[in-house]
Parts: sequence; C-alpha cells; structure tokens
Amino acid sequence: MQTLYITHPACHLHEMGDWHPESPQRLDAINDQMLASGIHGLLGMAEAREATDADILRVHTPDYLDYLKRHAPQAGYFQIDGDTLMNPYSLQAARVAAGAGLTAVDAIMAGQAANAFCGVRPPGHHAVSSRSMGFCLFNNVGVVIAYTLEKYALHRVAVVDFDVHHGNGTVQMFSSDPRVLMCGFFQDDIYPDVRTENDPENMLNIPVPAYSTGSHIRQVVEDHWLPALHAFEPQFIFVSAGFDAHREDDMSQIGLVEADYAWITEQLVAVADRFASGRIVSFLEGGYDLSSLGRSVVAHLKVLAKL
Repeated sequence: MQTLYITHPACHLHEMGDWHPESPQRLDAINDQMLASGIHGLLGMAEAREATDADILRVHTPDYLDYLKRHAPQAGYFQIDGDTLMNPYSLQAARVAAGAGLTAVDAIMAGQAANAFCGVRPPGHHAVSSRSMGFCLFNNVGVVIAYTLEKYALHRVAVVDFDVHHGNGTVQMFSSDPRVLMCGFFQDDIYPDVRTENDPENMLNIPVPAYSTGSHIRQVVEDHWLPALHAFEPQFIFVSAGFDAHREDDMSQIGLVEADYAWITEQLVAVADRFASGRIVSFLEGGYDLSSLGRSVVAHLKVLAKL
C-alpha cells in the first residue's frame, strides 16, 4: 500500500497578501523538493474533498462557521484577526484543508493506503472552537479526529504536534476527552504564549527553551512522548506537522534539521506499526523558510513511505 499525498488547487488560491509568510509558495516549495528528490512518483496522489458543515460543526461552533460564511469576501480581503485574513478562495481552501484528513482516513480504513500526508493550507492547530487564530481558520486535525472517533468507533487516537508553536486549538477541543492523547513540544514564550502546568494527563505538551537543539528535542520524545504513546496504545495517529522549528526558519529559535524530523517520524511510524496497523495521517502546519520546509517535508515523507 502507498503513502498518499493529498492536496487541492484551492489551497494554492488562498493567500493573505504578498507580505504574509503563510503563502501559496509554501506548497510550491514542497512540490519542487518532491520532484527534485524523485519521491513524487512514488506516492499516491489524491484530491481532498470539502469538509461539510456537519464535519466542521463536530468541533467548531455554529456561530463561528456562520461568521466565516457571512464575511467571506467576493473580492479583496477580510481580516478575521490580527494575522489571519480571507480572500475569495479562503473558505473553500479551509474546507478542503479540513476535508483532506477525511479523505485520508477513509482511504486508509478502506485499505487503499497505508498512511497519508495532507499538503494543505490554511493550517489548523491554533483554531479554537469559536474563532480563528494564528493563520488558521478550521482546526484541520480536530475535524478529522472527531470524524474518525464517530465514524469508525475508535476509542484511542493520538495526535502528535511537532510545530514550534503550541497547538492550543487542539488542546482546547480535546483536553476533556480521554479517547485522545496529545503529545507535543513547543518553544516557550512565543505565540500563542500559553501555560501548560494545569493541562490534564492526556495533554502532554512540553515547553522547550529557545536555542534547543535536535538532541534536546529527541530527549523530549524519548522521555515523554514515547512512554505515553506506548502506554496509550493508539489505534490511529494524527500529526500536526509544522517545520518551523528548523534552524533556518526565523519564526523560532529552535535548531532542528531534516534528520531530526526524519527521526521523529521514525518513532511515530514504529508506534503506529505496533499499535495502529501503521495508520498515520499527517497535516502540514507551519514552516515558513521555503527551502528548509520543502526539504523537511521530503524527509518526513520518505520515512512515512518507508523509502
């Protein structure tokens, strides 16, 4: 079975201005590196379907969905919050970004793919139930977790978030749900500047200081994530895959390189192979230095595809 790469043309049409780091060129950079590495022809390719209102409303409020519908512009931009805007294509892009995970899960559960990477934007892990945050409209991983729990009657799913920013929206949606284990790390004292001291036991997000290196992050994975994942025995693993902790990305001061992302992915694949029949769906989150983003996604994909 193949690794699926899932995307949609609308994800390229969503843009928030030439100044904005969350740009369509991010997908171009990934595609360029996939072609240059030769991995492009070794993956299955699929187009994301749109998440329906019912899909979105499992995790977002009706008022918020209605707000986005009412303010989706016919031309130009509508500013949703301080750093998140919509253009005429943004709402469709957000629907397919969330729907990519649904496409992936159905294919995997039907035995048509081993795992999947969703090369989509806008990203999702900052969006909370009632509002956008941090470039995110819908919480893509939240939408697919709720869908998978309901449709496939699973009772243990894990989400791993290795974006350099805290996945606050995912925490808000699932912190009281014992069927969901979240493991993550994030650079302390940067956006969204949250505290984790009172998080419940199923939310294992580890703050790390600026200038942490790959060896530090690997220790976090070995000391915190892996024991929790092995104890939880997840039936499915979802990944919020941000690549903005790369040492070339000026969104953070963390020093990861491609080999670190490959190593993290290797640990997740091993857990998935042991407990979840290999089932992983990974979503693009952050990563804003175009060169390191493309290279890091390819490193992640090579491990998922066992190449």
